[in-house]
Amino acid sequence: MESELQHKLIFVGLGNPGKRYAYTRHNLGFLVVEALAQSLGWSWLEDKKYKAKVTKGVVNHRTVEMLMPLTYMNVSGWSLKQYLDYYKLSPQQVVVVYDDTSLPFGQLRVRSQGSAGGHNGMKSIIASLGTDEFTRLRMGIGSNAEGQPLADYVLSGFTIEETVALDEFVKRGAAVLKSLAVDTVAQVMNQVNTKLTL
Repeated sequence: MESELQHKLIFVGLGNPGKRYAYTRHNLGFLVVEALAQSLGWSWLEDKKYKAKVTKGVVNHRTVEMLMPLTYMNVSGWSLKQYLDYYKLSPQQVVVVYDDTSLPFGQLRVRSQGSAGGHNGMKSIIASLGTDEFTRLRMGIGSNAEGQPLADYVLSGFTIEETVALDEFVKRGAAVLKSLAVDTVAQVMNQVNTKLTL
């Protein structure tokens, strides 16, 4: 039973629910897991136990479950913790996908652990799980060049140039998640972290 559970992966996309936030920078995590689910033909269901949308299936003989917390970004950790506790899963099986202002738009980074880097969703997850030892896929959204408050910047829409590149960027993120179901985190880090931006 233990080996079967460890074989599972849980991909967690971070974002805010509702049309108002759908295509904002802060919702890149949602966009990536939605794109992966669509490419695999998986359907989402809302589960009130965890206040999240969930879907699951098999990728390369590996069980993959995906979660989109609907608690709003700042309390994303509550939803994930409920899910992991209910199914007796560990943080080491988790991959969190989220927007990152410290990376240029279009750049991807995979990390096996680390700080929240000022991201409120990640702060919530680290606090709820009591560890930062879980994999994360950071999706670069660039820094705020116009001096907006950070909260306004991450909740803003993409520029025209970014919108043109967004679909490909999201597909690349989904492809990285798919790779994590096949290869080790170290292998995927070697493949992804050396690549240039779009």
